[in-house]
Amino acid sequence: MNLLDLVISPAYAQAAPQAGAGGFGMSLLFPILLIAVMYFLMIRPQMKRQKEHRAMLEKLSKGDEVITNGGIAGTVSDIGENFITVEIADNVRIRVQKGAIANVLPKGTLKSA
Repeated sequence: MNLLDLVISPAYAQAAPQAGAGGFGMSLLFPILLIAVMYFLMIRPQMKRQKEHRAMLEKLSKGDEVITNGGIAGTVSDIGENFITVEIADNVRIRVQKGAIANVLPKGTLKSA
């Protein structure tokens, strides 16, 4: 008996398990199932949100009341290819990227606030 055997248990050779027809299929099933669950719980809802946001930006028109991602509320005064001019007060206009528009508010929301 070696002193090292008290600290680390000795390893003995074991017969390799026989690979059956079900072993390969079961080992491949788990990653495929995991990818499918991640698709339906994470990827698909995010793609749906992106599609809805793109549709909202396409419908955007002059005079709409919007809120930006930074929390600035205003009225759309001009729409360009990539930028939108938002009037946040009388004669105070800022230009923001189209993607920075978070929501379109119902008409009259800013006047009632």
